[in-house]
Amino acid sequence: MESACLETLGLIPLVQDGRWPCAFINQQLHYAADNVCDHRSPINGSSLCGYSSASPQLVADAVTKAEQAFKEWRIIPAPRRGELVRAIAVQVQQHKTALAELITLESGKILSESLGEVQEWLDICDFAVGLSRQLYGLTMASERPWHRLQEQWHPLGPIGIITAFNFPVAVWAWNAMLALVCGDSTIWKPSEKTPLSALACCLLVQRAMADFPDIPVGLVQMVQGQQTIGELLVADRRLPLLSATGSVRMGKAIAPQVAARLGRCLLELGGNNAAIITPSANLELALRASVFAAAGTCGQRCTSLRRLFIHVDVYDSVVARLQAIYAGLRVGDPRLSDVLVGPLIDAHAFAQMQQALAAAQAQGGQVLVGGERVMTDVPANGFYVRPAIVAMAQQTAIVHDETFAPILYVLPYADFDAVIAMHNAVSQGLSSALFTQNLLEAERFLSAQGSDCGIANINAGTSGAEIGGAFGGEKDSGGGRESGSDAWKNYMRRVTNTINYGNTLPLAQGVKFDI
Repeated sequence: MESACLETLGLIPLVQDGRWPCAFINQQLHYAADNVCDHRSPINGSSLCGYSSASPQLVADAVTKAEQAFKEWRIIPAPRRGELVRAIAVQVQQHKTALAELITLESGKILSESLGEVQEWLDICDFAVGLSRQLYGLTMASERPWHRLQEQWHPLGPIGIITAFNFPVAVWAWNAMLALVCGDSTIWKPSEKTPLSALACCLLVQRAMADFPDIPVGLVQMVQGQQTIGELLVADRRLPLLSATGSVRMGKAIAPQVAARLGRCLLELGGNNAAIITPSANLELALRASVFAAAGTCGQRCTSLRRLFIHVDVYDSVVARLQAIYAGLRVGDPRLSDVLVGPLIDAHAFAQMQQALAAAQAQGGQVLVGGERVMTDVPANGFYVRPAIVAMAQQTAIVHDETFAPILYVLPYADFDAVIAMHNAVSQGLSSALFTQNLLEAERFLSAQGSDCGIANINAGTSGAEIGGAFGGEKDSGGGRESGSDAWKNYMRRVTNTINYGNTLPLAQGVKFDI
């Protein structure tokens, strides 16, 4: 077991009988005796010891404890709740490098990206601390004399959070830090591919909470396991909000179940994101942004660039430059400073990539570069691939699907109205980008007639969002919004109040009811 970052984070002593804890409930660790799975790093297949799923009883207990903690936490003033989040940020900053190294070890992303992910946790802490004094309501004019109307926001309840492997820390932090300042407790089901990153997060929160004896211990609960564990959270009526990040398929399974119990969903799902390069674009900027968006994180971001529309006047030159850049991308051990592309998460991801490439070729596409497994100058037992560029004459069925791998489909276009229609033709609507120096094109892209995505950028790539803006997409991308702006309202309930400060009782709309 590769232990440097694990030791720094205090994880090594937690291994019992060759397995990690399956749950963190009220700051107590729980272990399962059976169904132990071997947890391995995607970098080289090295064993990180075993882990197992929490039992249904442990999941139910975690929700019960979170519900109890919520009832205490909701009455603590929001600025005091913000002080806890500030203390969490101190712990994160002190352990930033070690946590980033663990993220790289479990997810395979390059260290620079992992450091950026931990920075997202720090950034959302900053945002949440300020927010703790800005949970504003409204005052509205009343039609009745000696009356006023007001709107308040109150804590919602225990929040269920389900996250994916590609951002094992940041997405949980977006939800959990806002939920905490909003007065909620949380129950987290992390990806089974990155259980140690989740455990490390819980320990950092525990250390921060040690200096707050006046707050309930059950604010942050965590249960490990496969899909069945997430399904238990989805079905639990005690969770008024279920925030889930994952595939479109997962979202379509979760949404009706939560709706059936009249709960709320916050879904952040697949992307199939596109960018458009116009004739006036700064091509150097567009190329750099497109390569990072398409090949960064080995194409395993929900905001990764999948489709690139290039105007016919610059198509040949742009594609030639892209091929040259792709051929020179350093693929290898993500812990090395000169590596830009680490491994795919596992064998299944590699198989999916190969199936997509075969389908693209069968549908008339031409693989211009990449797609093959890299076997030299990389650690053994990892699924390293050369990012692929595929030329397509049109958007066939495979282009409409999102493949979670570094495949970039390039398509020519001649008419701006037509390319907007092609851009919007897929079922997903997460992130989009336009590269242009033409003001009219830029404003059209950002208008109601332009991109139909939740994120629309000008002269910036599809990935790498800042926490200040609300993050999320439309259509099959789920419709949820996390992180900045007013996403905090997801974690609260709105209450409208009427206050009569007079001695009479006039009724609204002029209704008369004298007794």
